[in-house]
Amino acid sequence: MRSPSPPVTAHPPPARTRLSRGAAVTALAFAAVAATLIAGIGLGARDISVTEIVRILFDHGDQSYNAQVLWTERIPRTLLGLLVGAALGASGLVMQALTMNPLADPGILGIEQGAAMFVVLGITFLGVTGVHGYFWLALAGSGVVAVLVYLIGTRTNAGSSTIGLVLAGVALGAVMSSLITLMVIRDTAVYANLRFWSIGQLTGRGKMLDEVLPFAGVALVLALFLGRTLNILSLGDDTARGLGVRVERARLASAAVAVLLCAAATAAVGPVAFVGLVAAHCARMLTGPDHRWSLPLSMAVGAVLLTGADIAGRLVIDHGEIQVGVMTAAVGTPFFVWLARRRNLVRM
Repeated sequence: MRSPSPPVTAHPPPARTRLSRGAAVTALAFAAVAATLIAGIGLGARDISVTEIVRILFDHGDQSYNAQVLWTERIPRTLLGLLVGAALGASGLVMQALTMNPLADPGILGIEQGAAMFVVLGITFLGVTGVHGYFWLALAGSGVVAVLVYLIGTRTNAGSSTIGLVLAGVALGAVMSSLITLMVIRDTAVYANLRFWSIGQLTGRGKMLDEVLPFAGVALVLALFLGRTLNILSLGDDTARGLGVRVERARLASAAVAVLLCAAATAAVGPVAFVGLVAAHCARMLTGPDHRWSLPLSMAVGAVLLTGADIAGRLVIDHGEIQVGVMTAAVGTPFFVWLARRRNLVRM
């Protein structure tokens, strides 16, 4: 008589398991975004009770000082921080995927340096001093430098277009940084105005939300559709072509979205380091290499990281505040060093 077979334990298919994990992590990440939004509105140098905040939010006719603080500073500032953080997070992940460089940051292709260069030129020769003028100058500079990097990088003999883009970005960034330093040290007025923009801050930048939203919003939506393309490109150019993907066109379109994200973010608040790097790696460690899940997660992590750093900067000292660019550098620098030492974590 044959012995009965042991019961078979049903295991969910791997694809379904990855899908469930990605969905759960992404849902938790966006819950963290909602919590950060509430914290950004409720916390600051001025103490406002929860009941007072709720009353002000539902009473649009309130003209009290606390209402002015919320509607003109905290709310737009927090929304701008979430938008810029999401843009930098997505930009960092796309740039790492395109360059196959796990230590890449949105500044690797010279985008931030291009923005700063045009701002300096505008201050020096056009007399631009307002944040609105800085926005359009930085946006134009980012676009021009991105085109130059593409034209130079795709015509080098670096072995691949990916390496060529990185080399072109680093070289152009170094040249522009030197030119910026040369112009700034010769004119104290230029230095004073550039310092206001280049420190990377959300203070007083809430009014930029209306200007940056169309650019960053459209680019974020487009980035959400890049997941499958980035997955295929990560297999290598030959394999991607074999799967029917036009590699050059796909890479150019993905790079254009990443540049628009980085340009809009940099133009709005100035250069902010490490947000794209940290957000991209956190997203990849939580969901794995599938860009269909890591892209939206990197947006959420970037939004929480930047806005959380801004909230901490408001509270860390009794009088005044530390700008968000300084806070993200304080968090990102140790993470960058740790990441560089853990080779098994930085493999793409």
